[in-house]
Amino acid sequence: MSFAPDTAEIIARARADLRMGVPVVLVGDGAGALVMAAETLDAQRLADLHALGGQPVLAITARRAETLKARAYDTDLARVAVPPDASMTWLRGVADPADDLKSPMKGPLQTLRDGPADLHRVAVTLTKSARLLPAALVLSLPAPYVFAGENALTLVNAVRAADLLSASPYPHPVVSARLPVEASEAGRLHIFRPEDGGEEHYAFEIGSPPRDKPVLARLHSACFTGDVMGSLKCDCGPQLRGALAQMGAEGAGVLLYLNQEGRGIGLANKMRAYSLQDQGFDTVEANHRLGFEDDERDFKLGASILKSMGFDQVRLLTNNPRKIAMMEKNGIDVVERVPLKVGETHHNRGYLATKAAKSGHLL
Repeated sequence: MSFAPDTAEIIARARADLRMGVPVVLVGDGAGALVMAAETLDAQRLADLHALGGQPVLAITARRAETLKARAYDTDLARVAVPPDASMTWLRGVADPADDLKSPMKGPLQTLRDGPADLHRVAVTLTKSARLLPAALVLSLPAPYVFAGENALTLVNAVRAADLLSASPYPHPVVSARLPVEASEAGRLHIFRPEDGGEEHYAFEIGSPPRDKPVLARLHSACFTGDVMGSLKCDCGPQLRGALAQMGAEGAGVLLYLNQEGRGIGLANKMRAYSLQDQGFDTVEANHRLGFEDDERDFKLGASILKSMGFDQVRLLTNNPRKIAMMEKNGIDVVERVPLKVGETHHNRGYLATKAAKSGHLL
C-alpha cells in the first residue's frame, strides 16, 4: 500500500507549482536540474538562482528561437545561455514577444549545442502544459534529490514524465444530467475528467442518437471570447450556435466542448496572440512568435469521448480537414463532412483567410 503520488499526479503538482512561480526539480539519466517558468519567475528567485553558481539556461522552443534569430541546435528547442548579470527584463524579453517590435535586438544570443537537452525539453513541455509561455529557466544541479528535499520542491522523473506529457490523457465520465436549452429541450450534458488532472471536457447530447448509425457531431474547442462574449474576431460563437441549431432541427446530435482555448494554448496566451495581431501579425505568425505551433490541440480527446459514449461513426460538422484525419486515425469513421460556414464579419475576414491559406480550412 502506498499513499505516494504517481507520475501523473506529480506532473499535475508540478504544473501548479510552476503557475505559482515555485520551482520544480527534474531528474533523469543521472542528471538533475532546477526548473522555473520564465513567465512566473520573480526577482528574488532569480537572484537566488544566480547565487547557486553554474550556467543557467533559458530553454525556448524552436519557433521562438526562429523569431529571435537564435540557433536551435536541438532541433525543436534552443538552450539560450543566460548572462551572469541577466535581469528580469532580459529574461522576459527573450520569453515574451510583447515588445519584439519595440525592442527587436535581444542578443546576440548564445545557444548551446553540446550536451543532452532531455531535461530542457521536458521543462518546456511542462510550461506548455501549464498554459504558460513555453520558456523555462534551467540550472543543472549536482545533487538534485538533496536539493529538492532541502527546499521542499516537487521532484519529477523526467523520463517517465516525457512519456505522459506526450500522451493523450483518457477522459473518464463523471456525471450526466438533463439540460434543456434553446436549441433543444431534449438535451443532456455529460462531464468528462481527464486522468492527468487537467481541465474537464463536455459532451452535449441532443435527443437519443442511435449508437449503430452515424451521429451528427461537432468537435468545438472552448472559446471564451467568441462563445461567451460574442467576439467578432473569430467565427467560434456562430459555429457553436449553428451546430446546436442544426442538431436541434434534426432532433439528434453530439457537440463535444473541449477545454482547449486558443487552439490549445490557453486564454492568457490567446490574448497575447491577439495583442500581436494588433501589431500586424496573422494568427499563425502570432502563435509562432509566442513559441507555439499553429495548433496545439489534442483531438484524440474527442475520439475517446465519442467511443466511451458508444459512437464510432459520425457526420462531422467541420471546415477543418485535420479534425477528420484525427478522428479517422483514432477509430472514428467520418462518413460525411458537414460544412459549417457561418459568422464571417469584416473583423474576422483576415483571420478566416489565414485559416484557409495556412491551416487548410475549407472555407
